[in-house]
Amino acid sequence: MTPVHQNLILIHSLLCLNQNQSMFSKWSMVLSKSMRIKTVSKRIYPVADATTFFTDLHYVLRMTAAGNTRTVCHNRLNLLEHKFKFHLMLNADREFLAQKTAPHRDFYNVRKVDTHVHHSACMNQKHLLRFIKSKLRKEPDEVVIFRDGTYMTLKEVFESLDLTGYDLNVDLLDVHADKSTFHRFDKFNLKYNPCGQSRLREIFLKQDNLIQGRFLAELTMQVFSDLNASKYQMAEYRISIYGRKQSEWDQLASWIVNNELYSENVVWLIQIPRLYNVYQQMGIVTSFQNLLDNIFLPLFEVTIDPASHPQLHVFLKQVVGLDLVDDESKPERRPTKHMPTPEEWTNVFNPAFSYYAYYCYANLYTLNKLRESKGMNTIKFRPHAGEAGDVDHLAATFLLCHSISHGINLRKSPVLQYLYYLGQIGLAMSPLSNNSLFLDYHRNPFPMFFQRGLNVSLSTDDPLQIHLTKEPLVEEYSIAASLWKLSSCDLCEIARNSVYQSGFSHALKAHWIGKNYYKRGPSGNDIHRTNVPTIRIEFRDLIWRDEMQLVYLNNVILPDEVDQ
Repeated sequence: MTPVHQNLILIHSLLCLNQNQSMFSKWSMVLSKSMRIKTVSKRIYPVADATTFFTDLHYVLRMTAAGNTRTVCHNRLNLLEHKFKFHLMLNADREFLAQKTAPHRDFYNVRKVDTHVHHSACMNQKHLLRFIKSKLRKEPDEVVIFRDGTYMTLKEVFESLDLTGYDLNVDLLDVHADKSTFHRFDKFNLKYNPCGQSRLREIFLKQDNLIQGRFLAELTMQVFSDLNASKYQMAEYRISIYGRKQSEWDQLASWIVNNELYSENVVWLIQIPRLYNVYQQMGIVTSFQNLLDNIFLPLFEVTIDPASHPQLHVFLKQVVGLDLVDDESKPERRPTKHMPTPEEWTNVFNPAFSYYAYYCYANLYTLNKLRESKGMNTIKFRPHAGEAGDVDHLAATFLLCHSISHGINLRKSPVLQYLYYLGQIGLAMSPLSNNSLFLDYHRNPFPMFFQRGLNVSLSTDDPLQIHLTKEPLVEEYSIAASLWKLSSCDLCEIARNSVYQSGFSHALKAHWIGKNYYKRGPSGNDIHRTNVPTIRIEFRDLIWRDEMQLVYLNNVILPDEVDQ
């Protein structure tokens, strides 16, 4: 057996179920049933235990560090990139001609989804400035905050800051990222405070405040109105549940439902900040299990009995994903195979990313099985990963997640990058955001990932801090197109990817990109809706199938449908 075949078998072992060693199925994106689980009979919806997960995670990490495996994956990725360039040399003109034949379709009127954007930063700085000035002019006597033992009106708040509406401008607002935020996640977070004042953030950008988030709701409706006017732009807004108390879910759902924050162009993801250590030191939680209970128990309750949380039941119909967020660059210890259980985790240290990820996944997997059995919508696991920090995060999300946000650190691991390509795991990338925080724009791996065939989309992340125009998603596309010389076909393919990655309903996706969108290859493409030439889709599908057959030694039957 040649070294090449040995390397291919190593990769093959990462992707296949082995009868003697539990691994994860990449196609269903759920943990396989393990021979080592002893309590399966006691569980309604069994999921691999933590020891199994961490054992398999360490196995994947060993494979990513093996020199000959890295060489094979590096060579295959380079070959994929050159194949794409060769395809463009031969077929770029044919693709352009095919696009000309698609009536009423161009980049501007194909559906594109902002697959990663935080709700509290969904507006641009000029929009926020206009809104603040408007409220200061129209509602100066509205009581908006309780500070230092007194209730303060909006006018009094600005007087205490020695500011007037006339004084305000975008420079004074100071919410835009600049050179000072590069590699300074702490300073970037401070940009959420207009004029550097946390009280203004509480008034205008929080939903759990003295005015029940009325200002933020009005601001959100204005953003919704802009999206509806654009017609072809959609967004998946991420809003926080902290896990400090179980009532957070009802408060958030009440805010959404009472303010009628609904749009056909918008769905929601729930982001969970990894702040256990902060809450533990404050005495809010005593163990990691407390945090998990606060996050997941209300979801199980409303799934079993919708009448127990009626507004939450309504809100969850629009929730499509669960996210984990925090500064990934913080150092952390790599988990061992035998970690303390959440009940046993009572110390002040924050668990590692993969520990958070596994227990969120395990709870979400069981919740989804329960919701599926009751005919309810399910919730995908779509965390932030690979923006900074260790590549261990990307190994964990490879085993657990439907898609991730960022993923730029895949450039450091050819093995994981190749596996993400084979699994077509979605990457919602934000080059302009990365440029402000961790990676200069010209070094961003997005164009390389795209050429190699990874499932990438463009997203805005934080328009308030990053973008300048009224259409931040189009701004993201236009800058990428200009600097990386992306063609119209490239842009439309990226937009098509964004719809696939998104959590919008089957009916909407069928309307947006074609009734057979769930099929792989040319049969799943409708150029009259996507403006992506069939020759491009045929190339992508053929190359992917060749790679899969190579990895599986021509001994696999590939699915005809895209995993949803």
